[in-house]
Amino acid sequence: MRDWSPASAVRWLFASEQGKTDGLLPRWIFLRALGLIYYSAFFSLAFQIRGLIGPQGILPANEYLRAVAEQFGRAGYWYAPTLLWLSNSPHMLTGICWVGMITSVLLVLNLWPRGMLAICFVCFLSFISAAQDFSAYQSDGMLLEAGFIALFFAPRGFRPRWGEASPPSRASWFLLVWECFRIYFESGVAKMVGGDPEWRNFTALDEYYQNGPLPTWIGWYLQHWPHRFHAATVFGTLALELVLAWMMFLPRRFRIACFCIVTPWQLGIILSANYTFLNYLVLALGFLLLDDKVLQRFLTERWKSKFPAGQEVKPVAEASSEKNWRDTLDKQWAAVKLAVTAVMLAWIFYVTAVQLVWMMKPVELPTPPISALEPLRIANRYGLFAMMTRGRYEIEFQGSDDGQKWLVYPFRFKPQDPAKAPGIYAPYQPRFDWNLWFASLSTWRQDPIVPRTEQALLRGSPDVLLLFAGNPFPKAPPRQVRAVLWQYWFTTPEEKHAQGLWWRREQLGLYAPTLEREEDGRIVVLQWPAMMEPRE
Repeated sequence: MRDWSPASAVRWLFASEQGKTDGLLPRWIFLRALGLIYYSAFFSLAFQIRGLIGPQGILPANEYLRAVAEQFGRAGYWYAPTLLWLSNSPHMLTGICWVGMITSVLLVLNLWPRGMLAICFVCFLSFISAAQDFSAYQSDGMLLEAGFIALFFAPRGFRPRWGEASPPSRASWFLLVWECFRIYFESGVAKMVGGDPEWRNFTALDEYYQNGPLPTWIGWYLQHWPHRFHAATVFGTLALELVLAWMMFLPRRFRIACFCIVTPWQLGIILSANYTFLNYLVLALGFLLLDDKVLQRFLTERWKSKFPAGQEVKPVAEASSEKNWRDTLDKQWAAVKLAVTAVMLAWIFYVTAVQLVWMMKPVELPTPPISALEPLRIANRYGLFAMMTRGRYEIEFQGSDDGQKWLVYPFRFKPQDPAKAPGIYAPYQPRFDWNLWFASLSTWRQDPIVPRTEQALLRGSPDVLLLFAGNPFPKAPPRQVRAVLWQYWFTTPEEKHAQGLWWRREQLGLYAPTLEREEDGRIVVLQWPAMMEPRE
């Protein structure tokens, strides 16, 4: 009979139970996928980070950290936990990306998984904590949350192979599945309580493929499918998020069925829209719904012979009273690690559970645990596409030396040339292009990245220019820069066949003030934008 004393219950939940193992293959796959996702995040940052938050970037980290220090004093180190407090030079920014890429590759190679996960987490958090508007994405919180919990989920050791010596604890597995569940369920709740009538009228996806941040060419074709397809997709989305997601907590057969539903669903989203690494992470979390018995069927004979299927791992013998002080110290250290694990995982579960409850009903519950974890972004609330955008708007930067002839700064990823097919870039994350989509739905006063980009272009900042696909002023910066707002629509099949265009567009006017650089280097406003109708 199992001992259900408090100490035994804690060990049963939070300790790596020695003995017969299961769940090794799902963990192995998930950690390899997590390493690849981390790599994609750092790889995309390596080309952008200096233009985003470098000293000559759009939102310099040094200015932000200085403001945090002035307002919070030493508490600012916790408010913005980042290695950039040590140095925020261009070399430090680039170094964080390279260290993150190297450690993520080592994680994929299964070398000291816990150590590599810790380094990846610290490096990514260092960027997120100082990136300001460029880190306001739910996908960043998803990765930090999964990466932190994975520290307790990963096997110990430098070269753990399958990790049979330290199988995953029940609590760490549950919290990762809990995160996957919340991504679905909280998004469904947000759609219902958000008040957007398009979800209730089954019209939310009629123009979804066109109006998202970075469409794909596959989305162009899906956009022209009949309304009944889009209405059925809305129904499927709500059914999956609000009902089918609960299968993750049911017995084995239901979890396997849930995996078979959510996996093709995520693959469809990946092909029809560019949501960076978000869907790849949800896809990887889905593998935790499986077990070794299912996945062993897909192993080659060579790998099957090496996999410890059905093997019994002998428990470590308890130390006798005659053991020396090192054995006693090891036992005490193991007890400390178990206590820390229990506190952290229980803390994350409390915070995430409270936030889920608050989405449906305001209940008075203690908030200090929630506030304390907020800077780390490891216990988040999700709610994808609670409100659907009603149109597609694009901000375009143009420069001129005489105010008459305006040359366009070409983007790397955003729709711009009507004849260019929208590509598939995910999991690569072009944060500058992505943020401009959000900016287009608000005003330049609400989103400072647009006028700050104009100023950087007038200065000829090489770091900011690298965020674009080219520089129309290679010899010297222009004297004037303006930001023009366009509205875009997918062309009809007839228009595409006749003209070869993927987009049609209409210029709406200036988005932000036109700026001019005078002879003495001062930047002044040349023209203010007219008032525009609100955009949703």
